[in-house]
Amino acid sequence: MELFTYERAHNPEAAVIAGAPSRAKFLGGGTNLVDLMREGIERPSALVDVTGLSQTIVETAEGGLLIGAAASNAAVAEHRLVRNRYPALSRAILAGASAQIRNMATVGGNILQRTRCRYFYDVNGARCNKRDPGQGCDAIGGFNRYHAVLGTSSHCIATHPSDMCIPLVAFDAIVHLAANGGSRSIKLAELHRDPGDTPQIETALDPGELITAIELPPLALARRSAYRKVRDRASYAFALISVAAALHVDDNRVTDVRLALGGVAHKPWRALIAERALVGQPATYDTFLAAARAELRAAQTQRDNAFKPELAARTIAAVLRTLAEEQA
Repeated sequence: MELFTYERAHNPEAAVIAGAPSRAKFLGGGTNLVDLMREGIERPSALVDVTGLSQTIVETAEGGLLIGAAASNAAVAEHRLVRNRYPALSRAILAGASAQIRNMATVGGNILQRTRCRYFYDVNGARCNKRDPGQGCDAIGGFNRYHAVLGTSSHCIATHPSDMCIPLVAFDAIVHLAANGGSRSIKLAELHRDPGDTPQIETALDPGELITAIELPPLALARRSAYRKVRDRASYAFALISVAAALHVDDNRVTDVRLALGGVAHKPWRALIAERALVGQPATYDTFLAAARAELRAAQTQRDNAFKPELAARTIAAVLRTLAEEQA
């Protein structure tokens, strides 16, 4: 681990000033960044501790929620308004990691965590375009059971590891940002990038930008939401497939739906094709499955993950069927 400076910021303005050097990093709970530093993947010249910034979770004037970026994952999962109004978000966080990690990890850090691809972490023996641009991708042709099938490129097939981000994308969450030049907001669905030929550029953030808060818009539909995670073992593990869904059914027809997938792409994947296919259609398992398969039709699989499109489709259909039955 290389030498670095450390500074604790007490407000966003001080944080972005301290984080201005090109190799500075913002430090939240450190549950991902510190691991990357130990492995020699991240080599920051400075760490700016932002855990002293906003940890509040408050209702907005419109009836949504504003969550401070320094709020712990545990605090979000346990919050009464989150559990009541956005239950899929609470369940996703609880499925994502142990209690110890949830107590440490922050919302901002969770959103910006980097892939858990084994080749990305193998600094001494594997080629990885995300870690060393232009070196190649050993996941392509290697062991790729956990890798992406949607939005991939010939340069990278890594997946985004977050559980929390899946319902956030489904619910149209907005990310509030601060920088030396001022502040701006961006939809979470637009924050993470597909890999293309530059997989090392993972987000639409400008250098030195800091996530200050996440806003969940008011969404009555989200009260009837669910999160399901399919993994290789019952203990805490990264998703093979995960589904965040919200559904409204009237007279046995779908009137509104939100769908997002994890474990399938370089970013949290909003299933817009399936959503559009479902509105106005009968709320049946066969309809759900057909719409899900339409979403997965563009999947590009590898040797070890060819099962993922059908697993994802069947998981989507099962989650939607459960939500529909609850409204029958």
